[in-house]
Amino acid sequence: MRHPSEWRQIGIVTIYIGLLAAMYFVPACRNPLFYAAAFYFSFLNSVVIHNHLHQGIFHRKSLNMGWRLVLSFGALYPASANIPSHNLVHHHFEEDGQPDWADPEIVHFRYNLLNLIHFPNVAGPQTFSGVQRWKAVLKRKPFTRQYYREQFFAFGLTAVLLVHDFWTGLFFVVLPQLWGARGILRINIIQHDGCDLTSEWNHSRNFVGRAFNWIMCNNGYHTIHHNKAGLHWSQLAESHNRDVVPRIDPSLDEPSMFWYLLRTYGFRFLRPTRASIAAAEQEAASLPLASRVDRCTEAAARSGVSGL
Repeated sequence: MRHPSEWRQIGIVTIYIGLLAAMYFVPACRNPLFYAAAFYFSFLNSVVIHNHLHQGIFHRKSLNMGWRLVLSFGALYPASANIPSHNLVHHHFEEDGQPDWADPEIVHFRYNLLNLIHFPNVAGPQTFSGVQRWKAVLKRKPFTRQYYREQFFAFGLTAVLLVHDFWTGLFFVVLPQLWGARGILRINIIQHDGCDLTSEWNHSRNFVGRAFNWIMCNNGYHTIHHNKAGLHWSQLAESHNRDVVPRIDPSLDEPSMFWYLLRTYGFRFLRPTRASIAAAEQEAASLPLASRVDRCTEAAARSGVSGL
């Protein structure tokens, strides 16, 4: 294993697969507690896919490729699709002349909650259509072989479970699988909607709660992840507080995703706008160095990062 912190990711996926197996094979486990936990860990499985496709967990290539099979089954889509769709396309937004397949602007309901609900219905097909075009144009055979292995494993194993017990497989395996895959797509609109995608620092929204980022493997620190995609997830909190906090609009550092979702999609009719962020960016750039240091210190205290 490349880093000791990867045990957290392995533990997340192990718990998730264990929950699916328990509900499928043990009737007593088909209860609301197990079911809710399966949906939650399905989303975390997709978070692990994101991290693993940026930086493999294991030193050996064969182990990384095998791990992708497990992750693909957990999300019911080939994990390798993240390479073109996320690593190459999304991380460049539209700066390379190619549209982001998961741009928040692909949905435009007046009622903001509908944008969050409907987003995967547009981003999902658009993403996989883009992946198919990418494969056809570049003809990268190693990628294509791995992609089809993951597809065969994920859909094949799921099909076996459905044939053996259709309704149990549908409700206690397939629905949790789909929840995680659709949830990770929704993260795109949550973390970028209303942000200035042309800005060096204000292109992403961050969720900086310490407990939240522990279970999310630091995926709340999205600005620094975009700016330094090769940085290991265990280093994101420290780098966010050191490099991002002095430069970002403070409103883009949210202490709680729960309250942000409630405020933005529950209590608010319209989606966020970019005007206030652009103004705040200019203000942040004009702050004296002492003020920026103070903001870094406060951010470090909130997230529990020491040594700044």
